Amino acid sequence: MKKTIAVLPGDGVGPEIIDATLAVLQSIEEKYNHQFTYNKGLIGGVAIDAVGDPFPKQTETVCLTSDAILFGAIGDPKYDNDPTAKVRPEQGLLAMRQKLGLYANVRPIQTFKSLLHKSPLKEDRVTGADFVVIRELIGGIYFGKRGRGADGRSAFDTSTYTVEEISRVSNYAFKLAQKRRRKLTLVDKANVLETSRLWRETVQKIAQDFPDVSVEYMFVDNASMQIIRNPTAFDVILTENMFGDILSDEASVITGSIGLLPSASIGEKTSLYEPIHGSYPKAAGTNSANPIGTILSAAMMLEYSFDMKEEAGAIRMAVNSLLDEGKGTKDIVSENPLTTSDVGEEIARKLDPVSSTG
Repeated sequence: MKKTIAVLPGDGVGPEIIDATLAVLQSIEEKYNHQFTYNKGLIGGVAIDAVGDPFPKQTETVCLTSDAILFGAIGDPKYDNDPTAKVRPEQGLLAMRQKLGLYANVRPIQTFKSLLHKSPLKEDRVTGADFVVIRELIGGIYFGKRGRGADGRSAFDTSTYTVEEISRVSNYAFKLAQKRRRKLTLVDKANVLETSRLWRETVQKIAQDFPDVSVEYMFVDNASMQIIRNPTAFDVILTENMFGDILSDEASVITGSIGLLPSASIGEKTSLYEPIHGSYPKAAGTNSANPIGTILSAAMMLEYSFDMKEEAGAIRMAVNSLLDEGKGTKDIVSENPLTTSDVGEEIARKLDPVSSTG
């Protein structure tokens, strides 16, 4: 099968974790007789430095003419430390989401048996944790009207949602729940926020079309506690943009390392796959960042966008095999840690067509 992949390494450790992931994808090509074409594009701080735009038109074109997007990371401290900067790397990420219609962020939270001891929570609490956070990605406060008062002493950020925006991501979440354990939790703040009341009303109506899915409604403050107290109670969490941003990062610590977790951003025109962590600028150029989140994001890409379920399964088996052997980068292994590129090469070598191994 032939597929075209837009490759956006981005900032910080992005190029290193992407290179490790490409080693795995190239092994998939060889062992499963596929042909992937990789088209690279600039995004974030490196794009600002090169052309003055964090999401250049050329990169947008590369994304729109590809079958899927593999993305590294975005962010640069020289912009973080300058509150007067007019153009920032993160603007490229928001622009990309909006222009490509990436409306649903999918973040699986799943523990690895060999790494339960790395979780800050007790093992008996996290054993068996396996849920997905579905975050609406192109609405709400991140894309609402914002500004400062005339005297500069007040500021405002507006959160707006439409029934159509809520329905689109909610239908996706319900369909995903049907493929899992048939339970969906809507997280909102309907006792305070009008947007949350619209979310709850809309989801209640949509739930009637999915009678096989059990639905519960939970305020965001309670949800933030329950994710830590009883993570195994969740299956699919559906929520709005800001709540989803915060809750999915909170949930990421359950696994023991943020470097292990993948994500997908599902769009109307194309879909994007990326690790949930940031650019980690302190580690840039040291070949020490954990690429497993990116490699597992590539597995999601193969399954979700290319319908290559067997190939995706082979990557996940190889990752589990590596971790079961006690191998990994320094965030998960204290003695003799592997480098970023070592991890990519080891996983690439471990890949075997599932059918040949039984």
